[in-house]
Amino acid sequence: MRLVLVRHAQTTAAEGQCYGRTDVLVLPEVTLAVAEQVASVLPTDVEMTCSPLTRCADLARAISAMRPDLRPRPDPRIAEMDLGVWEERPWSAIDRAEFEAWTRDFADTRAGGTGESTRQFMQRVGDAFDDWRASGRDAIWVTHAGVIRAVWLLRDGMRCVERGDQWPARPIAFGECVTIEV
Repeated sequence: MRLVLVRHAQTTAAEGQCYGRTDVLVLPEVTLAVAEQVASVLPTDVEMTCSPLTRCADLARAISAMRPDLRPRPDPRIAEMDLGVWEERPWSAIDRAEFEAWTRDFADTRAGGTGESTRQFMQRVGDAFDDWRASGRDAIWVTHAGVIRAVWLLRDGMRCVERGDQWPARPIAFGECVTIEV
């Protein structure tokens, strides 16, 4: 079984801005360019699920306009992590001690004090991942970099990330398609 993960197009957020659950915009022409790039390489006869955040939902709709066989279904379980009071702040402005406390107890400390813990995030994404696996079918998710990294861990059997250094660091480009097989 294959799961194709498509990251949304580049947003209008400032470079270095923290925007997990914040519904930041993507210019329509940038969304269209990514849709044109990925629509022809996506598999047929599969379900396409998307994060309900605008940057993903718009991309899924643009893909569907080019590929009527792919009808997007929003699923809040594959939305990006809620980063609490850090949302919309530059990462560089986040107090170092606060950030280190989060990565030291990565499983249970809530990001930004009021956001999700990594355990909560992994559980949410894990529920969607388990449902996909139980379906026995290939699928496409239009989602976020954090969700893609969580899926890599889930594929490898890791349900809980205890420390920040266990989180995958590989960059994921805007509009990148990543395929996992299980």
